[in-house]
Amino acid sequence: MFKKIALSLLVASIATPVLADGEVNVYSARKEQLIKPLFDKFTEATSIKVNLVTGKDDALLERLKLEGENTPADLLMTADAGRLYRAVEMELTQPVESATLKKDIPENLRDPANQWFGLTSRARPIFYVKDKVKPEELSTYEDLADPKWKGRICVRSSDNIYNQSMLGSMIAVNGAEKAQAWADGLVKNFARPPEGGDRDQIKAAAAGQCDIAISNTYYYGQMLTGEEAEDKAAAEKVAIFWPNQAEGDRGTHINISGAAVTKTAKNKDNAVKLMEFLVNDESQKWYAEANQEYPVKAGIAPSAMLKGWGEFKADSLNLSELGKHNAEAVKIMDKAGWK
Repeated sequence: MFKKIALSLLVASIATPVLADGEVNVYSARKEQLIKPLFDKFTEATSIKVNLVTGKDDALLERLKLEGENTPADLLMTADAGRLYRAVEMELTQPVESATLKKDIPENLRDPANQWFGLTSRARPIFYVKDKVKPEELSTYEDLADPKWKGRICVRSSDNIYNQSMLGSMIAVNGAEKAQAWADGLVKNFARPPEGGDRDQIKAAAAGQCDIAISNTYYYGQMLTGEEAEDKAAAEKVAIFWPNQAEGDRGTHINISGAAVTKTAKNKDNAVKLMEFLVNDESQKWYAEANQEYPVKAGIAPSAMLKGWGEFKADSLNLSELGKHNAEAVKIMDKAGWK
C-alpha cells in the first residue's frame, strides 16, 4: 500500500509540473533584440517566463482582433501613442491600476484612463546638413512651411504613424486650419517624393538630396552607434536642431514606445509586473544605453550620446491627443498631397 501511494504521488508530480510564478505572453512590434535582454532579466528576477511573439504593429492589432477572447496575449507592446490609442479604440485593452506605473511614468506619457503606459520616449526633431544650413536659420516646425525651404526637405510618407502623430500634435495645439496650411506649405518644400524610413531621410540629406530631414532621435543614435559604416558616415554629416524652444512655445514633439494589457489577459497580474519592471531604474538605464531612447522615469539620466545632443524642452501634450486627431491628420495630409 505504501509503495502504491508513493508511486501515485510521483506520477502526479511528473504529470502536473508547476511553474513557481507562471508566465506572461507578449505580442510585441518592437524587435526582439530591443526587448529580450530585459525580459531575460525579468525572468531571472521573478521566475515568470516571458513568451514573446513579434510582428508588425498593425498586423498584431489585427491578430488580436481576430483572436478575440481566444488570444494568448497578455501584453501588447508597440511604438507610438497613436497605435496604442488605436488599440483602445478597437477594444483590445483594459485599464490597469498600478501605483508604481502612476508614480514612475509622467501623466502626459500614459493614457488618462490607464489603458496604456509609455515605457521609453523619443523626440522627432529637425536634422540639418551641417555645411549647408546654419542652426540660427531654424526655429520651429511651422517655419518649415516657409518658401525659403522649397526643394530642401526630406520626410517619409504620410502613411507613417510617426508623421501622423506629429501632425496630430499640431492639430491639438494650433487647430485643423493652421495644420492644413502647414501641411500645404511643407509639401511644396519637399526635395523629393517621400520614400523610405527615418534613416533614409538622414541618408538622403547626407547624400545631398536635401538639406533638412525629420526623423526620430533613436534612429539617429542607432546610426551613430551601429556597425554600418555607411550609416555612421551619413549621420555624422547632420546635426540635431530642437524646434519650438522659445519661451511660451510648446517644445519639441515627442512620442513613446509603450505597452497595454490585453482585454482578455489570462495572466494580467504578471503582465502588470512586467510593465512595472520595465520602468524600474535598471531597465530604464538599459533602454537609454542600448537603444538610445530617453527614459520616461524621472531621475534616470539619458546615455552619454543623448546628453551630448543637449537638453531640450519637450512638448507636454498628453499623447492620447495624438490618437484623437489621427483621422483628421490623415485627411489633412491627403488634401495637401503628402504622398
